[in-house]
Amino acid sequence: MEQIGSRALIVEGGAMRGIFSCGILDHFLAESFSPFDSFWGVSAGASNLAAYLAKMPGRNLKIYLDYSLRKEFISPTQLLRGGDMMNLDWMWNITLNELGIDQTVLASDPRPFFLGVTRQDNGQAEYLTPSINMLAETMKASSALPILYRNGVTLGKTKYVDGGVADAIPVAEAIKRGATKIMVLRSRPASYRKSKGKFDILTKRMLKETPALIEPMLTRHIRYNQSLQLIQNPPVGVEIIQVCPPEDFKLKRLSRSPEPLRKAYKLGLEYGKQAIECWECGYG
Repeated sequence: MEQIGSRALIVEGGAMRGIFSCGILDHFLAESFSPFDSFWGVSAGASNLAAYLAKMPGRNLKIYLDYSLRKEFISPTQLLRGGDMMNLDWMWNITLNELGIDQTVLASDPRPFFLGVTRQDNGQAEYLTPSINMLAETMKASSALPILYRNGVTLGKTKYVDGGVADAIPVAEAIKRGATKIMVLRSRPASYRKSKGKFDILTKRMLKETPALIEPMLTRHIRYNQSLQLIQNPPVGVEIIQVCPPEDFKLKRLSRSPEPLRKAYKLGLEYGKQAIECWECGYG
C-alpha cells in the first residue's frame, strides 16, 4: 500500500453537481493554491481534479455547460432501446479531441493522484494511480455508472465501474495511508445523508449480468453515511475540512439546465475563497 504525505485533497463526484467543485478548483488555480501531498477523486471529482492538476481552468466548465448538455451525451430513449443512457465513449472522445488534457503538466507533478473505481467482478473499491497514458481511460472507469453505462471500462485485465459504488468519499483510505490534514470537496450540503434506494427490485434486474455489483449498489447509502460520520468525527490527530454547497443547493444529478449550472459554478468560486481561508487558519 502506497504511503502518502500528511495533506490530502479529496473530491466527491455527483455527476452534474460536480460543477460546484469545478468552481472551487478553478479558484484554487487562480490563486495558485495547491498545498496538498496527494489527490483523491471519484467519478466527476476525478475529472475535475485532472483539469486542476493539468492547470487548465475553464476546461471542465465547458464540459458541464456545453458537452454535457448535448443530446449525444444523455439520452433516456437509448436506455429503453437497450443502449447506454449516458454515452461516456462519445464524451471522452470529443472532449479529449477538442479540449485535450495537458499531459506534460500532469506528468511533471510527482504527487500521487488516486482515482477511485469499483471492480465489476467483486464490487470492491480500488484506488488507482495510472500512468499518463492510462489516465483518461481510468477517469472514464471512475465515472462509469452501472445501469446508465452498462459495460464498464476495462483496464488491463480487469473491468471497472464508477468509484462511487464502493467508496464515494475515500477519506478512510486516505487516513489509512497517512493523511492527517484533509480537505474534502463535497457535492451535497453538509446535512445531507444518503437514503436507502427505493427501487431495489429494479436495480437487481438491471444488474443481473453483473451480479457482483448488486449488493454494493444496494448498500451504497451505508458506506456513504459512514464516510460522513468519519468526516465529522475524525480520529485523534486527524483534521478534516469539508467544503459543502449551501443547504439550499438543489442541483439535480443529471441537470440539463444551463442557468442553475452556472449559478453552482459561481458558488464554487466563492466557496473556494472560504476553503483557502479554512485551510490556512486550520479549522473546518
